Amino acid sequence: MSVDRIHLNVEEARALGERALRGIGYDEAEARIVADHVIDAALCGYEYSGLAKILNIPEHRRFALPRQKMRILHETPVSALYDGGNNVGMVAMYHAANAAIAKAAAHGIAIIGVTNSWMSGRSAYFVEMIARADLVAIHTASSGAAVAPYGGMKPVLGTNPIAFAMPAADGPLVLDMGTSAFMATELQLRARLGQELPEGVAIDRDGRPTRDADAARQGAILPFGGHKGFGLGLIVQAFGLLGGAALIPGGDDGYVFIAFRPDLLVPSADLKREIGALIGRVKAVPGQPGIAEIRIPGEQSARNRERLAQEGVTIDGLVHQRLIALAGSNQGGLPR
Repeated sequence: MSVDRIHLNVEEARALGERALRGIGYDEAEARIVADHVIDAALCGYEYSGLAKILNIPEHRRFALPRQKMRILHETPVSALYDGGNNVGMVAMYHAANAAIAKAAAHGIAIIGVTNSWMSGRSAYFVEMIARADLVAIHTASSGAAVAPYGGMKPVLGTNPIAFAMPAADGPLVLDMGTSAFMATELQLRARLGQELPEGVAIDRDGRPTRDADAARQGAILPFGGHKGFGLGLIVQAFGLLGGAALIPGGDDGYVFIAFRPDLLVPSADLKREIGALIGRVKAVPGQPGIAEIRIPGEQSARNRERLAQEGVTIDGLVHQRLIALAGSNQGGLPR
């Protein structure tokens, strides 16, 4: 395991990320979209979803397959189903979220589905985009088998996050939660760096609890919260079918955005004010012994983003070396 830590300011981190992405064949616009995504994750405090995530892209089984431009498979005034063209999900979901914003702004509500894409990144990034356009957002993301069902010993579900965001006076209220006990991206980073997993989040191929990241990748991640997490993961996988995975035999990557204007139900200004009041009441609750503060979901990420925007981010030295190697690889355009 590397013990070196490399400190980068935000512009240095962004430049390194974009160079690495261009080195593996992404054009300038695509590199900027992905780099913005992973830099925001790093600023929010999620190192495994930060610059290290770029290393996962060329290692993905679908990276070397031909890709095409996104195209619409079916569309109505308030909905669209996209073929993601085998593009990395951080690019495809960025365009899908913008489509949701445009349709919901015009018609009050939008439902957008995406299939034939992979590795979409942090769902919070996209629902926050939508909420900052004064819309309510729900996003589900299903993926390939990595998580065992409750009581099972083989993976059948994805890590399958679900995310919500609502506009509020002091910035969006955001919840982004995986339905697995551990996220696959962090598992990949721990395997890369030779770090152990926490207790109780994974099993090996024989169904035995393991803290070894490589053994867990050969086995399965567990659902969070037992049967409840399994149930949520299952329904998100079903939403993935709604998002177009059902159109691909054996498909499991499916994404859904639901966005709508709050004023379909209540005046937007009233909603923002009342969400602020709700948060105030929650934070006013006295903490239990040893708890100094009640934290709202997304609050720590927002604080980290503000602080690290000034301080910069740190990454593992091994990750830094491999990003530099990608930046100099000059692989040319991706398969088309």
